[in-house]
Amino acid sequence: MKKRPANKVERGDSDEVSPHGAADFFPKKPSLPAARAAAAGCRGCGLYRRATQTVFGEGAGSADVMLIGETPGDREDIAGRPFVGPAGQLLDRALAGAGIERQTVYVTNVVKHFKWEPRGKRRLHKKPMPTEIGACLPWLRMEIELVQPKVIVCLGATAGQALLGSSFSVTRERGRFLASRFAPFVLATLHPSALLRIRESDARHAAFDRFVQDLALVRTALDEQPQS
Repeated sequence: MKKRPANKVERGDSDEVSPHGAADFFPKKPSLPAARAAAAGCRGCGLYRRATQTVFGEGAGSADVMLIGETPGDREDIAGRPFVGPAGQLLDRALAGAGIERQTVYVTNVVKHFKWEPRGKRRLHKKPMPTEIGACLPWLRMEIELVQPKVIVCLGATAGQALLGSSFSVTRERGRFLASRFAPFVLATLHPSALLRIRESDARHAAFDRFVQDLALVRTALDEQPQS
């Protein structure tokens, strides 16, 4: 969690973007509350210009499980909290089905600002570019270092590629534990928004059941950990 002292952007009304991404906005003494406060003023990439606010991670500060998605959605951008929209509600149901309480986990996204494009009166999610992901990734790494989860769940390809490399594929790696320096156990599955896009009822229910099965592996991993 090294800070870059050079060329630091002065905070204020400037519309500039930091040349070094999120690392220029790190707090002097890292903690989750300090990081959340510092991230509120982050201009590590241009996404802050159109977002309502930064959406930092939330949850237990020493959570055994961290779930990582791609970006906040429309509801999250307005509320300032991750996974509170339709995808988050589906995630809550799946966690409950897997025997995991939402309040015991830490949830966050790779990118902390909502990227969107207009569609009539609606704001639709737009996939962040690699440069935007790279600029925001220091916040995620800080969250992981501070929380020190035993299990990380990558929800979707963007989270998986951010932590495991550009060759990562959800289709290929889904539902098994992967080697990573970030946590003893790393698991990949679909982002819950992918389930919401399934129109056929039987297929959607089957996909949800498999999603719950993936999350249930988290319980298996935790049970294998020695008790502290």
